[in-house]
Order: sequence, then C-alpha cells, then structure tokens
Amino acid sequence: MKKYDLIWLFSIIMVFLLLIFPSTHSIFIAVTASHPFLMGFVKFAFLATMGELLALRLVQGDWIKPKGLLYKACIWGFLGMTIVLVFDLYATGVAGSIKKGLLPSLGGSLGFAFITSALMNCLFAPTFMAFHRITDTYIELGEGKLSRILNVHLAEVIKHIDWDGYVRFVVLKTIPFFWIPAHTVTFLLPAEYRVLAAAFLSIALGGILAFAKKRSA
Repeated sequence: MKKYDLIWLFSIIMVFLLLIFPSTHSIFIAVTASHPFLMGFVKFAFLATMGELLALRLVQGDWIKPKGLLYKACIWGFLGMTIVLVFDLYATGVAGSIKKGLLPSLGGSLGFAFITSALMNCLFAPTFMAFHRITDTYIELGEGKLSRILNVHLAEVIKHIDWDGYVRFVVLKTIPFFWIPAHTVTFLLPAEYRVLAAAFLSIALGGILAFAKKRSA
C-alpha cells in the first residue's frame, strides 16, 4: 500500500470518527440543522472529491492530481447544496402525495423511501449528472485554468462528451441498479444524515465509474 493510499484511507476514517464520538457528533447535528446549505457544500466538496481521486487511482494505478481540482471541488460543493434542497423537496412531496392518495404507501417507511428514491433518480438525477459532466468537461478542456475555462465554448463541450456512454451506462445502468437501491437506504435514515450518506455514496460511484472505464479500455 502506497503512502497516499494510507492518507486517503486515514481521511475517510477521520470523518467516521467525527461522527462516532458523542461530542463531535452533537456538533455535526447542530451545525447541519442551523447551516444545511453550508454543510451540504462541505460534505460534497470533500467526500465527492475524494471519490473522484479514488476513481483516478483505480484507473491510472497511481494517485494523480487532476487539473482544476479546486474548481471541481467547488462544483461538487454546489451540487451538494442542490442535493440539500432536492432531498427535502422529494421527501416532503412524496409524503404529501401519499397522504393525499396520489401515490401508494407501499407499506410504510420502506415504501416511502423507495418511491422517493425512484422519483428523484428518474426525474432529477439525469439532469444532475449531465450538469456535472458539462462542468467537468469545461474544466478539463480549459486545462484547469480559469482564463482558459472561460474561453471554452459550450458547443465544444457538448461535442467532447460521450453522450452514448452517459445514456447507456450512467442513466440506464447506474440509476436503476445502484442509485435507486442506494438512495432507498438513504431515505430510511434520519433527515440530518441523508446528504452525508449521499456524499459517501459518491465515493462508491467513483469506484463504479473507474471499473467501467477499465472495462471499456
């Protein structure tokens, strides 16, 4: 195991320890409740970026700092803020629709979690992931430098993206076989842990995407 493998693993363990110890756990709950968008940004900026670094490690066989890492982390943070809002929108909306009889209950909390996950991933996730692909491609084509990123044209970005792979793998495979089951478990958790769980899931997705890249190569 290489030095940076240990550093990556240690960083993830530290996050778990912060959640386990009662004193830091209570701080986490309090700050999440009072500053949900800020915490959503921090959770995704750190954990999703860690997942992206892991994906590169698995594909390249070594730790590589991608160009524009800070910009990519900020994009992940922004997406984390949207997740905070979207999770609440879908959870509240599904609960209200079940109460009005517009959706079936499907047997209590598990049914609620499955319906919420399925609707969110079918209606919101494709846009979410397409947006991330577009912003990521902007950064890559601009070689991680802001002056160059600003000069990249949208038409160039759209042509550069593998939309066939996006639809066939990301939409048609990861959504039904990974995201819907994973977020079903997420929506069974108390509300204050859901965004954090989603951020941890991005680490798992990094491994899945890395495997897909290796397989296609």
